[in-house]
Amino acid sequence: MQTSSDRHEYPAHWEADVVLRDGGTARVRPITVDDAERLVSFYEQVSDESKYYRFFAPYPRLSAKDVHRFTHHDFVDRVGLAATVGGEFIATVRYDRIGPDGAPASSPADEAEVAFLVQDAHQGRGIASALLEHIAAVARERGIRRFAAEVLPANSKMIKVFTDAGYTQKRSFEDGVVRLEFGLEPTDRSLAVQQAREQRAEARSVQRLLAPGSVAVIGAGRTPGGVGRSLLDNIRDAGFTGRLYAVNKALPPERKELDGAAGVPAHRSVRDIDGPVDLAVVAVPADDVPETVAECGEHGVQGIVVVSAGYAEAGPDGRERQRALVRQVRSYGMRLIGPNAFGVINTSPEVRLNASLAPQMPRPGRIGLFAQSGAIGIALLSRLHRRGGGVTGVTGVSTFVSSGNRADVSGNDVMQYWYDDPDTDVALMYLESIGNPRKFTRLARRTAAVKPLVVVQGARHGSGPRGHAVRATRLPHATVSALLRQAGVIRVDTITELVDAGLLLARQPLPSGPRVAILGNSESLGLLTYDACLAEGLRPHRPLDLTTGASAADFHAALSRALADDTCDAVVVTAIPALGEPPTDDAALAGALRSAAAATPSKPVLVVHVELGGLAEALSAAASTAPQPAPAAPATPARPETQATRPAPPDGGRPPTATTPVTASTRATPPGPAVPAVPLTPVSLPEDAHLIPAYPAAERAVRALAHSVAYAQWRRDAADPGKVPGYEDIDERSAAALIDAQLTHGESLTLGTEETRALLGAYGIHVHRALPAPTADAAVEAARTLGRPVALKVTAPHLRHRADLGGVRLDLADEEQLRRAYAELTDQLGTPEELSPVVQRMAPRGVDTIVRAVIDPAAGAALSFGLAGAPSQLLGDMAHRLIPVTDREAASLVRSIRTAPLLFGWRGSAPVDTPALEELLLRVSRLVDDHPEVVAVGLEPVVVATHGVSVLSASVRLAPPPARDDLGPRTLPAY
Repeated sequence: MQTSSDRHEYPAHWEADVVLRDGGTARVRPITVDDAERLVSFYEQVSDESKYYRFFAPYPRLSAKDVHRFTHHDFVDRVGLAATVGGEFIATVRYDRIGPDGAPASSPADEAEVAFLVQDAHQGRGIASALLEHIAAVARERGIRRFAAEVLPANSKMIKVFTDAGYTQKRSFEDGVVRLEFGLEPTDRSLAVQQAREQRAEARSVQRLLAPGSVAVIGAGRTPGGVGRSLLDNIRDAGFTGRLYAVNKALPPERKELDGAAGVPAHRSVRDIDGPVDLAVVAVPADDVPETVAECGEHGVQGIVVVSAGYAEAGPDGRERQRALVRQVRSYGMRLIGPNAFGVINTSPEVRLNASLAPQMPRPGRIGLFAQSGAIGIALLSRLHRRGGGVTGVTGVSTFVSSGNRADVSGNDVMQYWYDDPDTDVALMYLESIGNPRKFTRLARRTAAVKPLVVVQGARHGSGPRGHAVRATRLPHATVSALLRQAGVIRVDTITELVDAGLLLARQPLPSGPRVAILGNSESLGLLTYDACLAEGLRPHRPLDLTTGASAADFHAALSRALADDTCDAVVVTAIPALGEPPTDDAALAGALRSAAAATPSKPVLVVHVELGGLAEALSAAASTAPQPAPAAPATPARPETQATRPAPPDGGRPPTATTPVTASTRATPPGPAVPAVPLTPVSLPEDAHLIPAYPAAERAVRALAHSVAYAQWRRDAADPGKVPGYEDIDERSAAALIDAQLTHGESLTLGTEETRALLGAYGIHVHRALPAPTADAAVEAARTLGRPVALKVTAPHLRHRADLGGVRLDLADEEQLRRAYAELTDQLGTPEELSPVVQRMAPRGVDTIVRAVIDPAAGAALSFGLAGAPSQLLGDMAHRLIPVTDREAASLVRSIRTAPLLFGWRGSAPVDTPALEELLLRVSRLVDDHPEVVAVGLEPVVVATHGVSVLSASVRLAPPPARDDLGPRTLPAY
């Protein structure tokens, strides 16, 4: 696009799609010589006032010289960017590099003047703020460190753009002009401002899809049946509160309605609709979608849900068709859900939108659902409805999004919406791929700080769905799961577990600890619950057996006492059909439990029920309709019998063993009749009502509780995450210069031994020197240089870190020992050329550990730690944390491996210097975080002694940094 005389080629990597403040999108790209007509047309639509603010004088039109200047750039010292919608400019920004005297300059001058111009019709959409982020990133890439801008005092909007950006600024006033100067290095405040803007914009873009004022279903059949018509009927039958239109290009001109769709206006094209259309639901063949999108864009539609198939899931041709679809949709400033989507649902009474293939509107509730698979979406909706045979559906759905191929709107966008959505308390997500993992973990950490986020990931052990364009991870699934948990994500393995955890978190408070009271009318079921608690790492009290004759009043009294016990953080109630005379009614039992739980709303209560179909429904019924319990025992007995005060079992602490399991043959009464299906209608609940979730198996209830306990602990820890310490001896500039020198050819490489020692040394990480020993004489000379005692070890790849093969000789105190050891190694393992032996000064004895850091293309930057040898290699006992690591996270990393006791004096051994180990971890984290070119660091072994650590071997791999990262300007995934 540029001429051959330009100094640099067109920088395609500067192109980006951005979401604006109002939820629309725009394309940001460099301005080129081909944009002269667009620039003139854009300028003609700018008001005289805006032109005056830009040029400080009346400037009605651009001269030919101006047009040439504003469209010819070298992309180094002179850069212009434009924001476009529909291919036309709506805003521009440019910088010109200047010297100390303010005159045009070239590198190494590191200051530039910057100026904006935004079309009046698009002011207030946050375009200038987005352009400032992008032009600042471009300037940093070209070696510019400061921007200067001159603004008229009356131009308060532009002054606000600069002052709100969060950069370190200096302001002056001279000759009637405000001069602003600010550095371009990101600050904590600038990043916070950028991310807050990102959240508001992306949340707004999803809100426009989920709460439209008008919907058009394109491809609705003229008669009932078919996908398009089903979508139309589902929207109408759910009672959508906005305007609904049907579009079918085969509709005869005289027809104004479809058969069986009275009251829904029908049109041949979106263009024929008299009025705005906020959301278009597209169900036409893939070949007809481009024409449909063009019509929608020209009509001003804000968002599109494409349920049509035939895209990336269909192969290479479909993948290219999907790319073209995304580019086309974004060119009109729209967002896209799909293609191959199941649809969206919003149960809010103000919206009531069921733009999905689900035939029934879900019950309103507090759970947000996101699924990349339509089939899994159906399963999730179904399980949340179900009242019998599985976990009881104690709450409903706030919003549901099935993204299909996730070409545009992704789980990240929906998470941005849920973050401050007042109607969503819990977020459940089924993911088969994560397009931007770094952003996902950042958003997950922030979202989890205010509401639970439960995730199950499909395709964990293979490639993702063909419809999803994602980077493959090199990390094991267990590592990725550990990193997600560190970000506050509640990771589960199945959709059953996903729903189990979601139902508990939606209607019960978070527990304050792991102590669990267990009570019920079955000793055997109580013991199963007790064992399940121990298996999940909880601290159960001994089960309280109320016997099979327990009444509703007995349950009420026991639950009340358990909840009042300060040594109890949660209660699991187990229930089987009662044998009383008469037997306890399910509704009465549910009312008793709800009444007791309501008296102590700060502790969670769960129920494990066996063949009590009515109990699940009764527990989830409205509190206003729940039967009142029978009179309870006195509220203040002299010494209430709780788990803590019951006599200990005769074996001194173990729970009693059941002798007569309750089976069907021993029950006095059979289960009651089957409960009729519950209608999918809203249930009115008091704001303070806590619905009690019921589970058909102890293991499921306890696992859900364990997730809640772990999440509550994460919330407490996240309130004080620690800090990333600064070390005065870190020489960041020297490290950067060394990295730049090594990457002069732009190719990834593994550093040599001395370069590795130099780079790590710049961060205060000292690697013990090792000298090559190609001969016995060379080994003796190396020992003399380093000082004895020494170690002799082989470094050949097939023998490295294999002490079990005898490739290491330690504590060689003199020349004779060294020569003998050298001869033994070469006799047993091979020639010196094959072994590559080295000599190294002995380090203090201690525990051998491994420290690794890697930048994974899918998971981001991660720090790993474990013990060297069998624990890590055979048992996989490694712990992981996301980079950057705080001091508290480093301490927890050291203590989270199963073999951690070896570091703290196991079986009388001397504890090692874990503070020094934690400092080493923090320094490695800083190195990788400061320099994205460092893509892998391996320190093995790291000997942790009673005083200090010794790094005996190290490797570092470098690669050119990505053009954009999660700390760069806001962008949508590229297509």
